[in-house]
Amino acid sequence: MTHEPAATPAPRRPEPPTGWRGAAFRLPVHMFRMGLGPLFGGRLLLLVHTGRVSGLPRRTAVEVVEAGTHEGRACWTVASGFGPGADWFRNLQRTPHATVQVGRRFHAVTAQVLTAEEGGELMTRYAPRHPRAARRLCAGLGFTVDGGAEDHRRVGESIPFVRLTEGAARASGPRR
Repeated sequence: MTHEPAATPAPRRPEPPTGWRGAAFRLPVHMFRMGLGPLFGGRLLLLVHTGRVSGLPRRTAVEVVEAGTHEGRACWTVASGFGPGADWFRNLQRTPHATVQVGRRFHAVTAQVLTAEEGGELMTRYAPRHPRAARRLCAGLGFTVDGGAEDHRRVGESIPFVRLTEGAARASGPRR
């Protein structure tokens, strides 16, 4: 389950924040844990995933790019703005079963990394709904965009997106 990068790689990936910026970046995690998840209005969710090395639960707040249904089940699609090297992204690749908290509700989910083409389509839908957030994301990744669909598609093809679908994954091979 690897993300295939687009033909034109992103000019740069931002470094994860450290120091006081890192603490501010983690603030939504603490807000969810205090029961303040509804304040985010569904734009953020708390992802509880399993550490690939430690095996311990890890918590990360991520922005919901799109919410809806997939194969008749509730799903939320999120983006790894820090790229395929982000810890939460790598953890989900190792153990795709996780839990999300949206508002005050918890949902058991299974993660699926989207293809670059699906990411491009997703970004073309996201940008018109959230133009300021899309501009900030593109600028943060070093892209110069004119606001058109093709520019957003190009950016979306270089960002790893993950669909978090409620319920257990369907068996796709022999059991171990």
